[in-house]
Amino acid sequence: MASILAYDLGAGSGRALLGRLTDQGIETEELHRFPNDPVQVGDRLHWDILRLYHEMKQGLLKTKHRGVEVHSLGIDSWAVDFGFVGAGGELLGNPYHYRDRHTEGAMERLFAEIPPEDVFGRTGIQFLPFNTIFQLYALKRANHPVLRETERFLMIPDLLRYFLTGEMQSEFTNATTTQLYNPTLGGWDKDLLAKLGLPASWFGPIAQPGTLVGALRPSLTEELGVGAVPVYAVAEHDTGSAVAAVPALDRSFAYLSCGTWSLMGTEVERPVIDERARALNFTNEGGVNGTFRLLKNIMGLWILNETRRAWERAGKSYAFPELVKLAGEAPPLAVFIEPDDEAFLHPGDMPGAIRDYCVRTGQRPPEAPGAVARCILESLALKYRYVLELTEMLSGQSFGGLHMVGGGIQNALLCQWSADAIGKPVWAGPAEGSAIGNLAVQWIARGELSDIWEARRVIRDSFPVAVYEPRAREAWDDAYGRFLRVTGLPRP
Repeated sequence: MASILAYDLGAGSGRALLGRLTDQGIETEELHRFPNDPVQVGDRLHWDILRLYHEMKQGLLKTKHRGVEVHSLGIDSWAVDFGFVGAGGELLGNPYHYRDRHTEGAMERLFAEIPPEDVFGRTGIQFLPFNTIFQLYALKRANHPVLRETERFLMIPDLLRYFLTGEMQSEFTNATTTQLYNPTLGGWDKDLLAKLGLPASWFGPIAQPGTLVGALRPSLTEELGVGAVPVYAVAEHDTGSAVAAVPALDRSFAYLSCGTWSLMGTEVERPVIDERARALNFTNEGGVNGTFRLLKNIMGLWILNETRRAWERAGKSYAFPELVKLAGEAPPLAVFIEPDDEAFLHPGDMPGAIRDYCVRTGQRPPEAPGAVARCILESLALKYRYVLELTEMLSGQSFGGLHMVGGGIQNALLCQWSADAIGKPVWAGPAEGSAIGNLAVQWIARGELSDIWEARRVIRDSFPVAVYEPRAREAWDDAYGRFLRVTGLPRP
């Protein structure tokens, strides 16, 4: 039983998960979990990238102390963020956090120079104000000094993998999220880079998931007293790994990766790059086996988590299970928000932002904590229905239900309300989808699983899947109509 290691880094925490593939299925063990808190320095919000690297080393040390020989490892993380490497392989500063405000207005200014139709037609990626392309454009406009010293650009998992191995390669699934990758050409879009004034030399070779991209560098093996563990590029965008872990048996399926962000869509062989997809702000991100994930980003449980933090700052602390219980006791389907309204993007007074949104849309704001939480969760469920209907329209498919994976499935109310809202079953599991998908790609690369479909079958047999059947269809249909009117979203 070879042991392999998955580093799964989310926007709030990271973990090192040990995996073994046995005759009975997949066995996993969480070796190390650690917080991933951004750091505010003056007006800038950064990721503490060296702390993340330190915690990854702690994960390796724990395997050593346990007497476990690690046969390979892989890293997945959130998308869009990056670091710069200069002469001598030195990191040039802490990477910015995608919620930093330096990109405000960057999207509109870039579109004054390059039409949005051109950007989408080249990349197939939806427009979000924090996309890599807009971050780089903002840094370029600001004449940021780091750009003068940059020799290589690396996404977050690429950068951490470089720290481990000394090798610099980009990975396909994360490269596609930059809005600088051209899926038609199959590589970085050099014409788009030139229009942005970004040297093509910064952007290195792109490895597909399952590519062996190095081994732990000698200085690290000496420091930690571990072997030269092989390192694979997995689906390094955590959603790409989560989708790899969807335990679907039907090749046509819809998924929702549910956590800080909610990402809903389907897997397609070719990107859908047309005017309808652009108008609906859908995206085409890379997946395993050269596939693409036709999906849409939804703000997700960030809104609820940031609401809890605001209450804590005011001296009112609610444990998550307590808050979910209060939500279940609050009046149903009373008030709604559009989760993707820009008012909910940045940290701060989230209860105040919800209150202001409700006033702005002619609704009575929720007051009690349970009512606020219910408003958030029901609004998410209704937005899921909206995006699922759009996904069916764009892909030309009809889905019999929705696969939910990720940490958000531990919220049974959200799973049930999602089934109620879409009027179809929800199949929830596994919770550690990104880490398990990370492991699965390593097993395929190592020849221990034949392909992604065998991996999905083994995942389905190894982890419980909770089934939520829809209820109260008439009430939820009525609520959906009110949700569309309040939010101003056009009916699909």
